[in-house]
Amino acid sequence: MNLLYVYHSLFYVFYMWYIGNNPSDSKGYYDEVSTHTGSWFELFGTDTHFIDFMGYPFYTLGITSFEAMMFLFSWFGFIGFLHAYLFFRENIPIKIKVFNVDFLTLLLFLPNMHFWTVSFAKGSSIFMGLMIFTYAITNFKKRYLILILSSFIIFQIRPHMFMFVAVGAVVGYLSGKAKVPLYQKIGISIGLLVSLLLVQDTILGVVGLQDSENLVQGFENFSERRSEDLSTSSSGVDMQSYPLPVKIFTFWFRPLFIDAPNFMGIIISFENLLYLLLFIKILKKDFVKFLMKSPSFVKMSMMIFLSTSLAMTFIMSNLGIIMRQKSMVMYYLFFVIYYYLAQKKYDKIIKLRQRRKSKLKSEREVLASA
Repeated sequence: MNLLYVYHSLFYVFYMWYIGNNPSDSKGYYDEVSTHTGSWFELFGTDTHFIDFMGYPFYTLGITSFEAMMFLFSWFGFIGFLHAYLFFRENIPIKIKVFNVDFLTLLLFLPNMHFWTVSFAKGSSIFMGLMIFTYAITNFKKRYLILILSSFIIFQIRPHMFMFVAVGAVVGYLSGKAKVPLYQKIGISIGLLVSLLLVQDTILGVVGLQDSENLVQGFENFSERRSEDLSTSSSGVDMQSYPLPVKIFTFWFRPLFIDAPNFMGIIISFENLLYLLLFIKILKKDFVKFLMKSPSFVKMSMMIFLSTSLAMTFIMSNLGIIMRQKSMVMYYLFFVIYYYLAQKKYDKIIKLRQRRKSKLKSEREVLASA
């Protein structure tokens, strides 16, 4: 983890150089915070407003330079990686190697994940919130305080993302191996439904549908407008005409060399190729059976990943935006892959032990009869 911190900090240095030659939202956030003359709570709100709200108290405490504010939010990103490590290691004690490299080490050092989590922006903050939430939900009785805090952060930055993780967590809990009493299932389901109804206007407000009378038609119109706007950029792709499987493939694995929009896209293509090779590892006949019998947090991870991916495919048509947005959820897929490979390794170990016991038992019986 010390090495990971150094690695993450190097990406902070690289990102500082990058935004010196390219536009960045971070500069806008900093300008908003540094020129604000009102009270702290005047900045409170969802989406971009909450990033200003997070940064302002630190600015008043003395973190006044742009570089220092960037480094602070870079540290927030590292907190996300720390809790990702804790989540993986706590729930999967077996070490796995892929391509002759420790799997968890490989996942923690993926460059695209670090590039988008070192800036004064939503990427570092939402990643921190998601990973703390994921770590806390596996033992929510003892970690309820950080669960509440992380839920608040996720909701304020991306209300729709909170909906996905909340639904994923509940579905995972209710469908896990542990037997849940009927009254708890009903209570949790009602609680989730009431919570979503209370915040529906905030969630729908993200796409401007809070006053819509036909949500389905409204979402289709928003998706079409959003896709057309994004596709006009230099890294745009015409996802409107793609069938659903191709849309999902685009969100998960593109750019892939031939459609890389720039030099950075070529670098990301290597990482996307790695994603694809890892994904192929679960394209096995026994994967569905494994998923059905898996613990609740595995199902939760899969649910969050699939629901978020499905929603994003309808509004994303810009490879640059896709590279940034998918960094929020790819660790959920990686966790499922990791657990699947670890389960197979564990099953082999158990079978090997059983064979050894049977062999020893047979040898003892032979010696006893002699």
